[in-house]
Amino acid sequence: MGDSIDLSGDGGVFKSILRKGKADAICPSEDLPLVDVQYEGMLAETGEVFDTTREDNTVFSFELGKGSVIQAWEIAVKTMKVGEVAKITCKPEYAYGSAGSPPDIPTDATLIFEVELVACRPRKGSSVTDVSEERARLEELKKQREHAAAAKEEEKKRREEAKAAAAARMQAKLESKKGQGKGKGKGK
Repeated sequence: MGDSIDLSGDGGVFKSILRKGKADAICPSEDLPLVDVQYEGMLAETGEVFDTTREDNTVFSFELGKGSVIQAWEIAVKTMKVGEVAKITCKPEYAYGSAGSPPDIPTDATLIFEVELVACRPRKGSSVTDVSEERARLEELKKQREHAAAAKEEEKKRREEAKAAAAARMQAKLESKKGQGKGKGKGK
């Protein structure tokens, strides 16, 4: 534990695990995009804490993939398991950057967050079962549409072949009639 992993691939977001989640713990996913975290944010340069949920023991909830949190969190929280505590270090371009930086955070500051993933949940009004069933239903509809499109294409191909065969028969009849007509005329 504690080995730092470059999650962004460009040195912008590093994560090191301070405490692992249990082996069978769940992770955020398309079915479980709502997450609850506890965190403490500090300036890398000074170690000064600028935001925390730990003082009042609250959780911060958000939905991954909606852009409601800094990019570093979008990247890092997806890689966590419930119960895991990670140290996330992010460069300004993955944090607040020049746009929307809170007043007490310099726009060029590298930030460190100690984040604990407390829970993952499905969106309101759906359960994991509902989401899985809906995904399966949509997948089945997609297969049915693809099958219907293939059948329609096959039918179109058969019609075109039948048309071509009929045209060839007509052409052959016309050719044979032309041949018969010429033969009769010569014989007279």
